[in-house]
Amino acid sequence: MNTVTGEDVALMVDHWLNTPVGSYLGSNYGNDIASLLQRPNSEGAANDFLAKLRTDVPVVTALPESAISLYAIPNGLDRLVIHLDVSGRTYNLSDMG
Repeated sequence: MNTVTGEDVALMVDHWLNTPVGSYLGSNYGNDIASLLQRPNSEGAANDFLAKLRTDVPVVTALPESAISLYAIPNGLDRLVIHLDVSGRTYNLSDMG
């Protein structure tokens, strides 16, 4: 029997992050980082982004809820650096969008 490792999950999340929505004909698979970066969080942008990740990469739903987080760190006067953390692996989303 094959086992899904943490590295496998990281590769799946990495693939999802590097695949814009609509890249696969007839599929809604992929992320919409631009929407996350351009929408206020008060509209639920972060929750929508994480829900899309869970829908497109179902293996992350097997992780504990606390294993996935999205957070921002102030950088300078008017900039936030947004990070996605999945089981200890951090992705800088601000550089992707």
